[in-house]
Amino acid sequence: MGIISRALRNLSRRKVRALLVIVALSISLSIMVSIPAGLMANQESTSAMANNLGNTITQTSQSINETLSQIDVSMSSNFAGFGFSQAATPTPNTSGRNGGSTSDVTGPQNFGGFGGAGGGQFGGASGTASPMNQSLYSDIADISGVAAVEEILTASQGSSNQTTTFMGRTFTTLITDYTIQGIPLISELVDGYTVLPTNITAGRNLQAGESGGVLLSQNNSKFFDVGVGDEVKIVNETFTVVGIYSPSSTENIQSLYMNLSDAQRITNNTGYITSLKVFTTSSELVDTVASSISSLHSELTVTTQQDRLNQLQQQQSLYEEALASAQSSLAATEATAIQEIIVVVAATSLIVLFVMLYTVRERTKEIGTLKAIGFSNKVVMGQFLIEGLLLSTIAGVVGIAIAAFAAPTLSSLLLPTVGTQMGFVNVGNATSSTVTLSTTLMLEAMGVAVLLGVVGTLYPAWRAAKIRPAEAMKYE
Repeated sequence: MGIISRALRNLSRRKVRALLVIVALSISLSIMVSIPAGLMANQESTSAMANNLGNTITQTSQSINETLSQIDVSMSSNFAGFGFSQAATPTPNTSGRNGGSTSDVTGPQNFGGFGGAGGGQFGGASGTASPMNQSLYSDIADISGVAAVEEILTASQGSSNQTTTFMGRTFTTLITDYTIQGIPLISELVDGYTVLPTNITAGRNLQAGESGGVLLSQNNSKFFDVGVGDEVKIVNETFTVVGIYSPSSTENIQSLYMNLSDAQRITNNTGYITSLKVFTTSSELVDTVASSISSLHSELTVTTQQDRLNQLQQQQSLYEEALASAQSSLAATEATAIQEIIVVVAATSLIVLFVMLYTVRERTKEIGTLKAIGFSNKVVMGQFLIEGLLLSTIAGVVGIAIAAFAAPTLSSLLLPTVGTQMGFVNVGNATSSTVTLSTTLMLEAMGVAVLLGVVGTLYPAWRAAKIRPAEAMKYE
């Protein structure tokens, strides 16, 4: 009978013991595989978060620097509903640019069905915006130093829960299906200012005077499953896709663009907007024009691009702190992973060592008989090495199979998790990394299992080979 056949027979003679050893070894090996898998997921997640936030900061900063002569105007949250009812008397906000008294402005009797039939709301990705009566702010264009005014209607449509699994934990985020950006497609704005996305990846941009056309983001194109030239239904009205653009920041990933009149009509909000962009004739006049707008309309929040740049710099500081915290957490995770791997490797080796030592002790008489009938030391030693190798190989296969399903759970229990939110930007969806076992990792784990089997069996096998037949035959 060959040495391998005898090793298999000896294992089968002690099925319960072999099974228990395989279970113990396979659990240890599955933990040993899951730890580096979880560590790599943490490293990928931290790197992705850093890259995503770094790109966002850079792109937003560049966009702000390019539009330093622009002023953003929206309704202050303290004046929500201003101008929509004679009975509505807003309370003045005396802080910042919005200080001063409020004139008695008479508006329509109702909101005109904001949000439209689609169940959307004003605001979109950056938060809910208060609607504004378009007719009340035509006087802003007459302020000295104002070159042009862009009226904007932003309305988000639909929402759904997006579930992300990270390190065995589940996160649910409510996301908007898409956000309508209605802007006036007049030549003065379209040809003279950056009021539309510029990074067109397919088709063309919207043109002055165009109606019935829509410019989609790449995200929108996937959501609606349409391309350039296709028809798409937006709030129960059909539009033609004229182009697709790549978003320059996280703010307009979900945004699609159309003529302001189209956006107002399909959302049942004709005559209403949510914000204004005021372009000045010179960047030196921005503060003067901003003060004039605030004096004329104290109910408005007025933000210059310099204000946004200052806010961005503060946000960047928060981001850097969050990144440093994440990197510190990752370093702690790596240290924990190394310690745990050492413990698991030691435990696995000791399991094999003690089991094989016990096996040698239990089969001392059998070993003496084998040597008495002519088996050499090498054959005896080889038989025990193969038995240990078989046990560790089977356990390795089972352990990898367990880790393939349980790695996310095991790694989340054993390792501290680097946060999925950093600083001021929620990047959980963009940067989370799933804990998976690569082919390389599985092969390496199998190699380690075999190596530990050999190392753990080496001494017991050597000890078995050194047993003298005469002494072994006396052993009870």
